[in-house]
Amino acid sequence: MRALRSREISQLVAKRLMQIKNLFESSKDAFLDIVDADNYVQIDRVAIVYRSLIEAIQKPLKMILLYGKPGTGKSMMLGRIYKDLHKKQKIVLYQTPIVDESEFFRSLARDIYNYTLKEDINFTRFNELSKSHDSELVPVVMLDEAQMYSTTLMEKIRLISDTRKIKFIIALHKTEREDIIAKEHFQTRIWEAQQLHNASAGELKIYIQKKLMRASCFDVANMFNDKNIRLIHSLSDGNYRDTNKLLFTLFSIASWYEEHQPTKISYTEFSSKVIEMAAIETGFIDA
Repeated sequence: MRALRSREISQLVAKRLMQIKNLFESSKDAFLDIVDADNYVQIDRVAIVYRSLIEAIQKPLKMILLYGKPGTGKSMMLGRIYKDLHKKQKIVLYQTPIVDESEFFRSLARDIYNYTLKEDINFTRFNELSKSHDSELVPVVMLDEAQMYSTTLMEKIRLISDTRKIKFIIALHKTEREDIIAKEHFQTRIWEAQQLHNASAGELKIYIQKKLMRASCFDVANMFNDKNIRLIHSLSDGNYRDTNKLLFTLFSIASWYEEHQPTKISYTEFSSKVIEMAAIETGFIDA
């Protein structure tokens, strides 16, 4: 009886360790660096920006600006807005910039007015098409990575917005060398601007735990203590994209140890050493 009991305990322990191993793989997948609106995580400060953008869309604004450093969640925000609104009104999201002018206007004609035209469409021709269309709700076009558009094309986009036939949400990087808001063409036409920031340590903890719990990785979520979070925040500066890269690598390392050297990994918390290994692997720490 005692031998049977011991064997049952061993089997339960082995099963539990296998579950944790599987969770490391699931946890890794939760931090894949992809834009998926279904994986959008609402942090209070981000939720405020989201609500402000939704409200701005309903206002009689010509253009709306969403800006922030790379990795602050602009693309994810646009994806979520599209997912939430596309069944209620005409809304188009261009995640990849269409830098060729003719292709850009041809895409607008197709996606906004359902025109399928093979010939080139220039700015004048597009405006002619636009004049023949009126709708109770002004169509919304969201342009991600808009810093990739030429100055000439951006000026034409602004002129289209002046007709109030289309409302544009422009998402741009804000860098230390280029203050987007200071550009003259934004001062004259954008009536609403929202900025996304890197997360604080507290916000980053919520972000990590929500991502893990959404992936049903509750045990792994509990392995992150405040010390872990402070270290991760110091390495990623609270940048969501960098945090994703760091944690994806962290869980890859944990999976490797689980398979090859299971006695060297803790199942109650992540050690600073393992987190620093992940930081070295991703280039956040110079080895």
